[in-house]
Amino acid sequence: MNILIIGSGGREYSIGLALQKDKNITNIYFAPGNGKSCDLGQNIDIKDLNELANFAKEKDIDLTIVGPEAPLTDGIVDIFEKEGLKIFGPSKEAAKLEGSKAFMKNFLAKNSIPTARYIETSDFEKACEFIESLKEPIVVKADGLCAGKGVIIATSKDEAKDEARRMLSGESFAGAGRKIVVEEFLDGYELSVFAICDGENYKILPAAQDHKRLLDGDKGPNTGGMGAYAPTPLIDDELYKKIEQRVVIPTLKGMKELGTPYKGVLFMGLMIVDGEPIVLEYNVRFGDPECEVLMPLLKSDASELFYKAAVGKLDELNIEFYNKYCVGVVIASENYPYKSSTPSEIIIDEIVDKDIEDNTHISYAGVSKIDGKLFATGGRVLLCIGMGDSIKEARDRAYGLCGQVHFAGKQFRKDIAYQALKV
Repeated sequence: MNILIIGSGGREYSIGLALQKDKNITNIYFAPGNGKSCDLGQNIDIKDLNELANFAKEKDIDLTIVGPEAPLTDGIVDIFEKEGLKIFGPSKEAAKLEGSKAFMKNFLAKNSIPTARYIETSDFEKACEFIESLKEPIVVKADGLCAGKGVIIATSKDEAKDEARRMLSGESFAGAGRKIVVEEFLDGYELSVFAICDGENYKILPAAQDHKRLLDGDKGPNTGGMGAYAPTPLIDDELYKKIEQRVVIPTLKGMKELGTPYKGVLFMGLMIVDGEPIVLEYNVRFGDPECEVLMPLLKSDASELFYKAAVGKLDELNIEFYNKYCVGVVIASENYPYKSSTPSEIIIDEIVDKDIEDNTHISYAGVSKIDGKLFATGGRVLLCIGMGDSIKEARDRAYGLCGQVHFAGKQFRKDIAYQALKV
């Protein structure tokens, strides 16, 4: 098979790593890829979606896998399918589940899927009125895409009103905040649960937990994610069943009734409150960094999983996972997430510890090749991934690898998976 992967981050790199293990893969292309994805396949510099479809036809691409949300909300799946190309991901209309938080919340309400009490509005006065009806803290969300950063948890009503004002005025998140969602804060713990869908059928992946805050102890600003682990012990068979019955099945049914059957990855950001799953948000692609810890756990061929989903034949697939744990630690640049940092050369020590060598790897993200050397050029630079028979073993191996990676100003959390290790 010839595979085209759309995207440039650690998520797309980790998908490429998983595909490399498949015996039936001939060529892997990345559009645009990063400074290390060229070691897994070939990077191509094509941004226009129609030109990408032409490239896919010219190179006899058997399957295109879309990593980030922006091409999905821009309609890449519709463009490719119109040309008779196989592509893994939801249509432009189905991608509204992430592209518009207002659409998502209204969809949840219409289909009786559990979610927090909310209002969606472009009216500042209405937002303030609803804020007054809530207890602190209060959640304020920009409606549009904000690269995972458009959610503010305000600790007071005054702060919530100020954030609402800044979003609606365009001061925060530009046009993405001209409509907002204000909702009640739910007190529980968060889980990331992913379902691979083909419009009718689905396969649930092991539940993961992401660490959004920049600093240890879940302090500091929200980020795109500073680390993750899977599977989490914070879920059991009963909770999985509740998620399927109350979230996954009614979501697929509701999308089909809208005339937009859901294909691709359904990422459910859930808050678990007293053992009950409440939907915080949907994303229409793999989470990053969750993808980087899920791909190494996949025992089945990744290409077969994605292809069967794209062509509506998931019911033919028996999916298997390794009985292991995986922990990923993001190493970020000095000024992340506040502003860009000066490019810095990455030096990786020779790994002499066989345990680290055999059970870890790096998923590269914000990196570039400059004069043949690898530089940190993005916010989240790379992830150190550890596998093990326990979460602690996987975590210790991941942090062992972190010590082998060097560049000026590197920063990373020291407590990834801490909630699981308390259980």
